[in-house]
Amino acid sequence: MAASNKRDYYEVLGVERDATPELMKKAYRKLAVQYHPDKNPGNKEAEEKFKELGEAYEALNDPQKRAAYDQYGHAAFDPRMRAGAGGARGGGGGFHDPSDIFRDVFGGGGGGGGGSIFEQFFGGGGGDDEGPSQGENLRYDLEITLEEAVNGMEKELSFSKPMRCEPCGGAGAEKGSKTITCQTCGGRGQVTRNAGIIMMRQTCPRCSGAGKVIERPCRACNGEGRVNQKTSVRIRIPAGVDTGVRLRSTGNGAAGVRGAPNGDLHVMIHVQEHEIFGRNGRDLTCEVPIRFVQAALGGEIDVPTLTGKARIAIPSGTQSGSTFRLKTRGVKDLQGGGQGDLLVTVKVEIPQRLNATQRAKLEEFAALCDESVNPQSKGFFDKARNFFK
Repeated sequence: MAASNKRDYYEVLGVERDATPELMKKAYRKLAVQYHPDKNPGNKEAEEKFKELGEAYEALNDPQKRAAYDQYGHAAFDPRMRAGAGGARGGGGGFHDPSDIFRDVFGGGGGGGGGSIFEQFFGGGGGDDEGPSQGENLRYDLEITLEEAVNGMEKELSFSKPMRCEPCGGAGAEKGSKTITCQTCGGRGQVTRNAGIIMMRQTCPRCSGAGKVIERPCRACNGEGRVNQKTSVRIRIPAGVDTGVRLRSTGNGAAGVRGAPNGDLHVMIHVQEHEIFGRNGRDLTCEVPIRFVQAALGGEIDVPTLTGKARIAIPSGTQSGSTFRLKTRGVKDLQGGGQGDLLVTVKVEIPQRLNATQRAKLEEFAALCDESVNPQSKGFFDKARNFFK
């Protein structure tokens, strides 16, 4: 897969860019078990995700590779990009077999009498019951204006999500109801089943991993402890965000099952196109038309900025496409690295719909012009003379 088509490694693992090695390992373990080929026989999509997970974890688990990836992205591991770079990108060679990475993470590899890796993590007895499931992370796509992105602001987001059931307080049980040991899993929270040559262990479908079931489930939530409701969350959008930035609002995702912790809310930023300004990183751009006479004779013009108008000097003889820089009239760096500029590009407007008097004056002006008035034209046609013969 070409580097440009690869997903972000942090996104693959479902972690933030400042995630600790322990958090990344935990994320990898969870997803690798879910997409392991032995658990998904014949499923090509799961197989590709398993390979993708192995590559992402190997890159981010190694401090040197992670530093290279943070700086250069996927290009850090592209041999063509490393060539001639003196090893500065330090990515090492290619990636290892994803099954080897899986065994390393889970402590497999044979010997030691601990049972196979699949017996330990997909089947067999004992341990690691996770109890009720944590709430899901939710995604909210937020469209904002360029002004809002540059200045920052607060937004109130309204959406529906699973929330704690009020009648049962999230317990999932009618008042006075008792919890009893789940007969399906015997209180372990997990069940095992044969899947070919391996034993697979899964969360108990009856008790959802709790190991206990409710004698009389809450009628409002059917025993889940949560119901779908509309809610609102107020979040702060920092100055300098751009399309693609993801903001996390901790604990504002879906409510957990039967009192488990809430998930997080991930807000994806989309900045609307502006009718006047463009954006290039920290810099804003703007095209301003000027009259032919202004370009020729020079003068001053007013230009728009996001904080009001500014005045710039136009030297005589300014050519169409010339760019002028207004310092610190751009976008604040999201990481605190200063503020960009406003780049104003002037476009010389050619007169249209001339009346007879105007045309006569221009023809008179043209007759007075010699080669010194248009040096660029003279230089071009001197070079191109042979092509006209």
